[in-house]
Amino acid sequence: MAGAYSQDVPDRVIDAVIGGKISRRAAAARFGVSLSSAIKWVQRFERTGSRRPRQWPAISGSRWSRAGEFLAARRVEKPDITLTALCEKLLTERGVKADTSMMSRFLRRIGVTLKQRR
Repeated sequence: MAGAYSQDVPDRVIDAVIGGKISRRAAAARFGVSLSSAIKWVQRFERTGSRRPRQWPAISGSRWSRAGEFLAARRVEKPDITLTALCEKLLTERGVKADTSMMSRFLRRIGVTLKQRR
């Protein structure tokens, strides 16, 4: 996956397009960026007036920290419970929606590995 551009590249593309000098397609070719990126940068500037990238919301760990005790109790009740069953219990009893990959990452982060044993 490609890395992010430094802020001067979107600024130059926006300045070239907004200044009326060239089209978005020509600006993308001139500055060596994809047409999609050039279009999105200019649209965001026209819509919001901001040249900065959009800020992603912070992920709150509080839901998961409270759910950690709940999940530990479910694993004590039934040690061989599946990730899918844990996700369903979490949704029905706590209202926290999670998928199996999210659940797996959370369990690994708190030091629980679900190793299958024969």
